[in-house]
Amino acid sequence: MAMGRLYITRHCESEWNALGKWTGTTDVHLSENGFKQAAQIGEALAELDVKLDYAFASLQMRTLETLEGILDGSGQVEVPYQRSGDINERDYGDYTGLNKWEVRDKVGEEEFNAIRRNWDHAVPNGETLKMVYERVLPFYLQVILPMLKDGKNVMVVAHGNSLRALIKFMESISDEGVATVEMHFGSVISYLPDDDGKMADKDEIKIELVAPNA
Repeated sequence: MAMGRLYITRHCESEWNALGKWTGTTDVHLSENGFKQAAQIGEALAELDVKLDYAFASLQMRTLETLEGILDGSGQVEVPYQRSGDINERDYGDYTGLNKWEVRDKVGEEEFNAIRRNWDHAVPNGETLKMVYERVLPFYLQVILPMLKDGKNVMVVAHGNSLRALIKFMESISDEGVATVEMHFGSVISYLPDDDGKMADKDEIKIELVAPNA
């Protein structure tokens, strides 16, 4: 049987994204703009005739709202989905709820970038990207990959860091190299995996999202 394709995308703009706050595990809703963006992604997938068989979202509301908007916008509201904490956003610990740019001014650019991007950089009472990887990878290999091997096209709507962890594995990116990986808003990455779950083929759909307050 032919391998299915994996489609991954980041949740759309949340209320705290709009405010520049570190959201992490805080459960916030999409902004008004975020709902428009989710519908826009769905419409773009419909234009490309992307057919989904199953989908996953994290336990955080912003991914569920994004997924529902995508399925509605693409005319695929009947697609079954499952939610899992294994693909939740990284816990930013003591930084949660703080304004990112105020933290940058306080700790300096180098430390700020290390907090956001590095593989195993500790944050007080929070998770490193390595810790996120250690929960994302088993979920991918044990739950998602068997569906892909069964020929199903699967969408995962998750978060910047949980998706960076997945990309690291699929694209065999080094611990140092992952610092340059970013999952942008409005990007849908499509992978055809091999039998080990690694990338055999990749395509990126970039959608010009509505601007904030549009």
